[in-house]
Amino acid sequence: MDKRFVGSLPIEDWSWQIGVIVGRSGTGKTTIAKQLFPADYIRGFEYGAETILDDFPEGLSVSEITRALCCVGFSSPPDWLKPYAVLSQGEKMRVDVARALLLAEKRVVFDEFTSVVDREVAKIASLAISKAVRRSNKQFIAVTCHRDILDWLEPDWVFDTDVMTFDKKKESIRRLNSKFSKLSVNSGDCLGTIII
Repeated sequence: MDKRFVGSLPIEDWSWQIGVIVGRSGTGKTTIAKQLFPADYIRGFEYGAETILDDFPEGLSVSEITRALCCVGFSSPPDWLKPYAVLSQGEKMRVDVARALLLAEKRVVFDEFTSVVDREVAKIASLAISKAVRRSNKQFIAVTCHRDILDWLEPDWVFDTDVMTFDKKKESIRRLNSKFSKLSVNSGDCLGTIII
């Protein structure tokens, strides 16, 4: 049986950067994402180089690549020198998102977002990715079955396939409603720049 989504999402007439298609397994998230955004759907990158730095497109500088990796929360130079195959699932996800954000396309649709990582890593990675997307001119659509990342990713809109509803973010000021929103540092100074 062929699944088909009939409809559209009202996202073209306003400015947004992060959207989420969320719902239980089997509710049509991937089908909807592929049908609505066929040119923007990330289908998997090929990795075969000895280091992940060498797996990024040739036209990018090392500075652009490492900046993208750091922005998505993968800030480990020793791990940048490893092949993709030996990275953890969380590291692989962040490398994939960094590569996606460096694509020429304005919009990126990332399926199974945070599905292969533990939930704490998913939350922290979502926060880092949210910040990276908001610093760019990209639109990022996460397709996921996990609702726990919504507060961390802070999407501008959510399409819930469990109940087939579309909701825009109600407030214009972004606030993280998590236990970390009240976290304060009691000692130490902020480091300006670290050169490795």
